[in-house]
Amino acid sequence: VQLQASGGGLVQAGGSLKLSCTASGRDFIINTMGWYRQGPGKQREMVATISFGGRTNYADSVKGRFTISRDNAKKTVDLQMSSLKPEDTAVYYCNLGGSSGVWGQGTLVTVSS
Repeated sequence: VQLQASGGGLVQAGGSLKLSCTASGRDFIINTMGWYRQGPGKQREMVATISFGGRTNYADSVKGRFTISRDNAKKTVDLQMSSLKPEDTAVYYCNLGGSSGVWGQGTLVTVSS
């Protein structure tokens, strides 16, 4: 399985950005997918996850601002980010199957104040 992420970039505080991730391979079918991030000088942290059945989980810091969704037929998972804050600046990673699973290459999101 491989994950290809896209959609990062530079945005002003208060703005919105959408990240997308496409999976290849059949292992996508029953696994939880998610987005994680690693900010400057910080450890990687979970942002949001979504099960195959659509159950979602969010970090407290993004609840109400970010929305994760997936399309099982297209093997994609998206992260819609709104009301972005400078502290959201990080490299965002798409993930399949948790910490011991598969990671995408990361996409940089920079939020300017």
